[in-house]
Formats: sequence, C-alpha cells, structure tokens
Amino acid sequence: MALSQNDILRALELVKLPASGQSLAASGRVGDILINDGKVIFAIGIDATEAGAMEPVRKAAESAVGGIPGVTQVLVGLTADKAPGRAPSQAAEARRQAHGQPAPGGPVPKAAGIPGVKQIIAVASGKGGVGKSTTTANLAVGLATLGLKVGVLDADIYGPSVPKIFGITGKPRLVSGRTLAPMEAYGLKIMSIGFLIDEETPMIWRGPMVISAITQMLREVAWGELDVLVVDMPPGTGDAQLTMAQQTPLAGAVIVSTPQDLALLDARRGVAMFRKVEVPILGIIENMSYFICPECGHRSDIFAHGGARHEAERQGVPFLGEIPLAMPIRETSDGGRPIVASDPDSAHAKAYVALARQVKAGLGGPARAAPRIVIE
Repeated sequence: MALSQNDILRALELVKLPASGQSLAASGRVGDILINDGKVIFAIGIDATEAGAMEPVRKAAESAVGGIPGVTQVLVGLTADKAPGRAPSQAAEARRQAHGQPAPGGPVPKAAGIPGVKQIIAVASGKGGVGKSTTTANLAVGLATLGLKVGVLDADIYGPSVPKIFGITGKPRLVSGRTLAPMEAYGLKIMSIGFLIDEETPMIWRGPMVISAITQMLREVAWGELDVLVVDMPPGTGDAQLTMAQQTPLAGAVIVSTPQDLALLDARRGVAMFRKVEVPILGIIENMSYFICPECGHRSDIFAHGGARHEAERQGVPFLGEIPLAMPIRETSDGGRPIVASDPDSAHAKAYVALARQVKAGLGGPARAAPRIVIE
C-alpha cells in the first residue's frame, strides 16, 4: 500500500512539543510533506529562539516516521524564516551580513571543515542557463583524470541536474543513523537532492529549508577521503550562496558565464559576492563561447565572444578558458555520459581537462577556514 501524507501525520501525532505537550501533527508546524519511493522529506517550522529545544523534536519526528512500514529514509529540517531575539536563523544571519549590519552576539564562529575532504570549491553563476552543471560535471571528471579523488555535491536544490548528467538513477543508502552513502559514477562520489525525490517533483521550499538541505548533504554524507569536493551552486547570489560561503571553508570559486553582456552583468555580481566573503576567485569560464557548424565548419559567435575574458581582465582574476557551444557536449550530458569521461580524446574533453589543470594549480595550499561575511 502506498504511503500517504495521512500516514506521516498519524505518526507525528505521537511526537509532543516540549512546551505545550501538543502533538506535532496538530501544531501546524509541519510543512509540505514529500514522499517518493519510501523517502520522506518535510520541514518543521520554528521560531529561531527554539532551535535548541526543537532539535529533540526533530529527531523524534524522524524516528516516528522512520518506523512506518514502507519508509526507507527520512529527512527532516528545522526552518525559521526570520530571527527574533538573540538567535538568528541561518537565512536571517546571511541577510543581516549581506546588508552590513553588526552581529548582535559578537563574531560569527568559523565553520569546521568536512572530515576527510581536503578542499571544497564552488562552481557558480550569477544566473541560470549558462551551463554551470555541465561545466561542474566535466570539471570534476577532469580533476579526477589528473589523479585527484573527487566528489560532487549538487547544491542546486530547485533544479538538480547532476543525477541526469551522470546517468545515475538509483537511491543512496543509509550507512548509519542519518548518514548517507554517496552515489558513485566515473570514479566520483556524488550527492544530490535529485536522488531523494522524483525528478518531476517541484521543490517548493523557502530559503531556510534549502539551506538546511544543503547543510545536511554536506555534513551527513560519508564522503570518505577526497582531495576536492566540487559544489554545483544554485544560480544567483542569495541566502543559500551567502550561507554556503560562510559555513563552508571554500578554497575557491569558479564563475561560469556566457559571453553576452546580460550574462556578464550577473557574473560580475557573483565575483563581487565571493570577494566580499573572502573566497578566492579561481577564475572565469566562458561557456558557449562560439559555435562551429558540423556541416560546413563555419564559426558563429552566437552569444558574442570574448566577453568573459575581458571581464576577467577587468576584475583581475584568471581567465580559465573557452568552451564552445557544441552538440557532442549537449548530447553526452543529456545521455548521462560527461564528455570528459565518454570521449576523453575529443577536443572538447581536452578543453575541460585544461580548465581542470588550471583549477588544480589555483588550489595550491591547504584548505582555508570559512570567513565571517563582512559587507562594506
């Protein structure tokens, strides 16, 4: 018999709130419940000052729902959309810092690294649709071909593309408690919210739940020993990006843009954001840089050309190179076979490996501590 939301709510009737004794199910705190093939995901709404007191409730909710026949995995987050009093939520803290407001309780503590992971890099873009996920996948495979142990985290909660690009259709397994084993493909360890939900399920989540999901995928996955974890960031420069930069010791960021002015405006904002949070810019990539007709060999600069190089020069950051708009790249990505893995001798694969070589060189020394975000 298929699981229903009523099954979940019945189980949550046994979970009581510490202050009132009211059942969690009747409290109105339970957000949208997502059910997919035995996986259950939902959020519990809280006031930010309740975070400590509600953590046992969150654990009790996971335990109660996990005991329902047919449930194979449970993901529960605590969400607070704003931060009254002395304990701001993650999202509110990011917004406070983005506007340069002083911290109410002193300096923000630096985040710890992820056990076993030496370096973490973000692949980001100021806007969607520039090929960031395809670039992430091929850059990660390229780093692996250079002898590194590599993982990929798909932090784009609203539009997870990494499962399709790598051709992964399975589900992660629990190894202990809440810890998931990453999926694997092409020698990489991979995690995405797309493994936990149906690909047609819309992620209608507020910022705090998105941040909670990203944090859990970072810190509750058995990554093992990795030289570098490549994070496919959500597009834009909002709460998720700011919180990720603050709470994760990023070794650097790679900015992906197409050549035209509209995309470069957003890429410029991405560079500015990472600089404000003291994350090194490893470089800018010009994706969809040009198109070579496979029939006649004529070159067309569909989205203009050279804009990302000029922007990198203007910003004083490395220009990592150009990736063309090419059907083999699109076909292999759609087919779950990144071109660096499926056709390593092609010119396109070699271009990605050249990018990876520059990123590896840019990483250099030991991982850095996560900064406190300070916006002037």
